[in-house]
Amino acid sequence: MIHFGKISEQEFLTDYWQKKPLLIKQALPNFISPIAPEELAGLSLEEEFESRLITGSTTSRQWSLTQGPFSEATFETLPEKEWTLLVQGVDRQLDEIHDLIQHFDFIPRWRFDDVMISYAAQGGSVGPHFDYYDVFLLQGSGQRHWTLSSQFCTLDNYLEDVPLRIMDKFVPEQTLIAEPGDVLYVPPKIAHHGVSMSDDCTTLSFGYRSYSTQELFEHSQDVKAGYYQDPIWQNQQTPALIPNSAVQMANKINAISTVDFAKFVTKLDTLDVQILQQFEYAQQAVKFKADTVYQLHPACKIAYLKIDGNIQVFLNGLLINTQGLDSQDLMDFCNMRELQTSSLPDLTRQLFDLHVLYET
Repeated sequence: MIHFGKISEQEFLTDYWQKKPLLIKQALPNFISPIAPEELAGLSLEEEFESRLITGSTTSRQWSLTQGPFSEATFETLPEKEWTLLVQGVDRQLDEIHDLIQHFDFIPRWRFDDVMISYAAQGGSVGPHFDYYDVFLLQGSGQRHWTLSSQFCTLDNYLEDVPLRIMDKFVPEQTLIAEPGDVLYVPPKIAHHGVSMSDDCTTLSFGYRSYSTQELFEHSQDVKAGYYQDPIWQNQQTPALIPNSAVQMANKINAISTVDFAKFVTKLDTLDVQILQQFEYAQQAVKFKADTVYQLHPACKIAYLKIDGNIQVFLNGLLINTQGLDSQDLMDFCNMRELQTSSLPDLTRQLFDLHVLYET
């Protein structure tokens, strides 16, 4: 788990989450990135991964964006500096990246989006920008120079005729240097600009998605534009639990039932649906095994509610039938994303047949 140093996890959740940025030095001591720059470049050649190449700098104010998949020849023609490779959703395909998410399970897992990994040559950057996500930026190798700002974070503050949402006005308020094992937390609407200080700079970005009010209440006509705000989380080591406090925060915006909220936060996006379809095709010849341990596919979203002492489990936007099953076993499955046929044989078979489990 993350080492917060002088503050506790609960202090982070109370004082920093969705409020202000924090650089956590040696959050993961002696961290060694599971993926090297050359391997990341290799992933960008494959169709299964969403990848982008960005060249440019704030000095030249000239930026270019190219979408992958790429070829080996692409990298042979790149300049020596000031370019960045981004590969999205790496946790969906590589278990060693997916396993890193558990370090951040003091935040509910159903809030999690994906892991994006970047490699940047000397001076490489994606420009100063802000978004509505919460993000933990784990430095994997090399060094990255960060500048942060709370100023001019408005939708009209962008460079024109640039294929990226790069801020026009950017006034640095805070300067930081991240080294391997350091984690920079950036809340929504805080501008950040990271520039590589070396030729081996990799950064792993753990993003926690934002819920727009229009998206959350898509069938309502009287919702003002804005975003759902988290409650102050209480770290109970139950990353799949949807606490009442989260539903109450949604109801401050507009009326939504507990069940509808759970369905919404576990609903898959289009890319994850495609990933599971590909997995289903690959699993057609795989036979179910008794007395083994199965893992929930990384693309799946799972969460549970406690209602009147009963556990309701939601998987990929659907309420699944768990009637008569042991509550503790169900909660353990949701929080650890593992199923043992010995404890929940019927549920294991049900989910295996839905092609959302694989053998560990």
